[in-house]
Amino acid sequence: MQAVECVVIGAGVVGLACARALAQAGREVVILERETAIGTGISARNSEVIHAGLYYPPGSLKARLCVEGRQALYQYCAEHGVAHARCGKLLVATKPEQTEALRQIGARAAANGVADLVELDRAQIRELEPALDAHAALLSPSTGIVDSHGLMLALLGDAERHGAMLALASPVLGGRRDGNGIVLRVGGEDEMEIRARWVINAAGLDAVALGHTIGGAAPEALPKAWFARGVYFTLNGKAPFSRLIYPIPEPGGLGVHLTLDLGGQAKFGPDVEWIEKPDYSVDPGRAERFYTAIRAWWPQLEDGRLSPGYAGVRPKIAGPGMPDADFRIDGPAQHGVAGLIHLFGIESPGLTSALAIAQHVVAILADRQAA
Repeated sequence: MQAVECVVIGAGVVGLACARALAQAGREVVILERETAIGTGISARNSEVIHAGLYYPPGSLKARLCVEGRQALYQYCAEHGVAHARCGKLLVATKPEQTEALRQIGARAAANGVADLVELDRAQIRELEPALDAHAALLSPSTGIVDSHGLMLALLGDAERHGAMLALASPVLGGRRDGNGIVLRVGGEDEMEIRARWVINAAGLDAVALGHTIGGAAPEALPKAWFARGVYFTLNGKAPFSRLIYPIPEPGGLGVHLTLDLGGQAKFGPDVEWIEKPDYSVDPGRAERFYTAIRAWWPQLEDGRLSPGYAGVRPKIAGPGMPDADFRIDGPAQHGVAGLIHLFGIESPGLTSALAIAQHVVAILADRQAA
């Protein structure tokens, strides 16, 4: 049986960030990925936004790791030549009665350490974005966009330079705790077992199911998995906006907003729906809902400008009608299984927070070793 110090399950942006941080800390690391390429799950189907940290409850992991991760991510991209742009975003109140919600978001952002928001009135909004119709807005200069695949390649390169090894087409089929660590049964061309001192479950959509598969923790220590599909439509032709445009958040998400990729392509979404299992289909008939939502702040949007884009699925750990859940980074202190760290509910702002999540994982290992 092969033995290794650390196994990271999942080669998305968060798993690769964890593998890099562990390898840089001198740990022996193997990354297990069930697919034949890195980043084919959540990391391949997101809006690639670098979030500032406006919305999350002060003191939550999402708030802290988003702000820390955003700062680290901009620095990392600059140092490693990862394509990105600090384009900024406008969070808009389309009606006077939304002004109080805008103020509350600003206060929450300030409590999270976001100190660069700028309040704008209608005239100032029109000066920045003439096509935008809004009563008031918050300008977030720290919001940006990033090439997520380029980021993952850079993280993998760093991890491998520090000795980490990537095994593709290597699904984890089961696991058990024994006296010398956690034994994982790994599929692929030749099924095998690996004993690891530490296992980091960064499996994204499959993290909760994998938690049950690995075992060791009481079932009640693991959350229930929920799946929320976000559908995106793309704009035909050039958008008359240079920044991201977000409406006031609505229950279950941030509303239908405008994001831009590094090539200038405009995307609108997500239109969120709860689903039983991951499904990436896009119904063209949903376009009418998009036109209605977008015209609340871009009334000049013409018919026929939207085309079905793509869908992404979030690994939620709170279901319909429930309050949004925080990230869960569950180590031995939470579930009682030595050597096991679960990353549950790592949805948005997971991409922004990836480097900070990785440092949090490294700190858990260091604390347990020091104990």
